[in-house]
Amino acid sequence: MAGNGGETTWCFSQVKGTLEDDVTEADLISCVEFNHDGELLATGDKGGRVVIFQRDPASKQCVPKKGEYNVYSTFQSHEPEFDYLKSLEIEEKINKIRWLKKKNQAHFLLSTNDKTIKLWKVSERDKRVTGYNTREEGGRPRDPTRITQLRVPTVRPAELMVEASPRRIFANAHTYHINSISLNSDQETYLSADDLRINLWHLEITDQSFNIVDIKPANMEELTEVITAAEFHPTECNLFVYSSSKGTIRLCDMRAAALCDRHAKLFEEPEDPHARSFFSEIISSISDVKLSNEGRYMMSRDYLGLKVWDLRMETKPVETYPVHEYLRSKLCSLYENDCIFDKFECCWSGDDQRLMTGSYNGFFRVFERGAGGGRRGELTLEAARDAAARPRQPLRARRVAATAKRKKDEISVDCLDFNKKILHTAWHPHESIIAVAATNNLFIFQDKF
Repeated sequence: MAGNGGETTWCFSQVKGTLEDDVTEADLISCVEFNHDGELLATGDKGGRVVIFQRDPASKQCVPKKGEYNVYSTFQSHEPEFDYLKSLEIEEKINKIRWLKKKNQAHFLLSTNDKTIKLWKVSERDKRVTGYNTREEGGRPRDPTRITQLRVPTVRPAELMVEASPRRIFANAHTYHINSISLNSDQETYLSADDLRINLWHLEITDQSFNIVDIKPANMEELTEVITAAEFHPTECNLFVYSSSKGTIRLCDMRAAALCDRHAKLFEEPEDPHARSFFSEIISSISDVKLSNEGRYMMSRDYLGLKVWDLRMETKPVETYPVHEYLRSKLCSLYENDCIFDKFECCWSGDDQRLMTGSYNGFFRVFERGAGGGRRGELTLEAARDAAARPRQPLRARRVAATAKRKKDEISVDCLDFNKKILHTAWHPHESIIAVAATNNLFIFQDKF
């Protein structure tokens, strides 16, 4: 995957967002998601806004294809709220976006903040009706005494308008902050997860949900773990997985019982007692879990690495990929500045052969499965402003030196900027196009081959 001089087959395509240093908290991107055919790409931010980008038609026709997107629609999904009973502010920040499969001309997506999930319809309107009998063209009512003939309204072309309207609002079902939503393969139900509970919803019913997992102890002082992520199986509508802060993943089967407190499988890697430290439990907490597109494998992200599990083998992961092992010596300072609690997401390529996740200093990692490990099968790339000045130029592979001695093209671990976090990434479902959220900017890269 790397070429001469450290160049890779990945190249810069686009960057969306301002490149100014003065960035407000509300502008920070908090989630990124392609729809099922990759024609649309949605981002949510801390200000409660959803921005949808559409694939540029011309970019698909040229050879080789380009991964270029234009702004399609922008709307305010959530507003800040206040819970007067608990004297608690509810942020407008969008935690997750999930697309429904397209069934007609309109697009549908779910978005959620900490408490409320909304189903949005995004539709186009490029025609207008003219020639009403009872109203003038501007919408003003006509004087009935002056109507002397019957007019037949006609439909005429108009400037394209994209409208986003909320179709359902699913609220008041979570005591704690929602960290995950996942659509079922039946496209009729979905789950939402918070720290202690997972609820099952029907897309047509807003006033009730079924509690399918509840790990809240009778005495909260006995609480030992929380739910960190949950996802439905991509093809088996009765299966779902959820991860915990203890580094475990549970596979549940809804056919076994209405309340899935007893898991069907438990995926957990035995801890090496010799490597145990004060930070062991924190860095083993799983921040994201994603099932592969074909459904056999599962990827989990903890603080320092990625693990790939075979759903048929619970005892240990079949593949392990260190993301930034050089930070192990920095855990004390990362604990002091709270970076050790960052929640990194991960994603699969459309063919399940590559994995991607983020790191610090604007770096993100791409791993090629079955490459035998080593640097041939892994890449460290950077979402940086200087790439925006070189469209369609190959990205340079970056390397970090864990010790004071470093080579000419390496970056010292002491020089990393921990404010430049790549927490959210997404991979096009069919092509080698990736979207990377870096603070308030959305970088789009593509494999030039």
